Amino acid sequence: MFRKHNHDNQGEKYEMISFSGKKGLVLGIANQRSIATAVAEVLNELGAEMAFTYGPDPKGRFAQNVEKVAEEMNVSHVLPLDVANDQDIADVFGKLEKEWGGLDFVVHSVAFAERENLETAFSLTSREGWNIAQDISAYSIVPVTRYAIPLMRNNGGGSVVGMSFIGSVLAVPNYNVMGPAKAALESAVRYLARELGPENIRANTISAGAIRTLSSSGIGKFGEMLKVAGEHSATGRNVTTREVAMTAAFLLSDCASAITGQTIYVDGGYNIMAN
Repeated sequence: MFRKHNHDNQGEKYEMISFSGKKGLVLGIANQRSIATAVAEVLNELGAEMAFTYGPDPKGRFAQNVEKVAEEMNVSHVLPLDVANDQDIADVFGKLEKEWGGLDFVVHSVAFAERENLETAFSLTSREGWNIAQDISAYSIVPVTRYAIPLMRNNGGGSVVGMSFIGSVLAVPNYNVMGPAKAALESAVRYLARELGPENIRANTISAGAIRTLSSSGIGKFGEMLKVAGEHSATGRNVTTREVAMTAAFLLSDCASAITGQTIYVDGGYNIMAN
């Protein structure tokens, strides 16, 4: 991965991307197989300093899992965060402002829907289930970005990346209530990009191919979805979390300085195929 570097009068040179001196927040690590974990691994390799969050869980499993990932990457800031709670969001960014003063990037890899609203026919989606999916999976990127803005201003700009899926634009079997939630996420990112572009703050979404994660385990017949995605993609295979992570790192870097408000498909070309 490369970034442009001006070198006297000899023209533009290119060098490996480095996140050395860059600080960012990664939301959505659930375990070792999470897309957010893969993103954090790549950013860690590139020298980023990060803070992780974990969601509410009465049994404490999320905290334990995130602490384990953080320990492996020597990440010292591991904070509780319920993205449906504005005070939680304010507290997290307050701590980061106190510790770092500024912020360079945010990775938003958070999604949730109640299992019954994934398993039932879409027309039977409950009002409460709809609101929960929209709140956590889509709306949450708005207040998260809102609190990140002043910290990014302190650093002269920044980048936000959210995680989506092709169910935002296609009616994917068994994806149900999550489809409209991902559509709302992508739309929200475009409006954030329009508002924040003049401040050198960018916002993009990655539409990742089907990947087996803790979140995807709640989707009915996901194994069949995974098989179809691999067989009908342009590359003839499924994508990996690392491939998604490398695209995220690119979008978070200065190499993507003119890319904002976009949904970037990392699905082996599945989205272009007339299946």
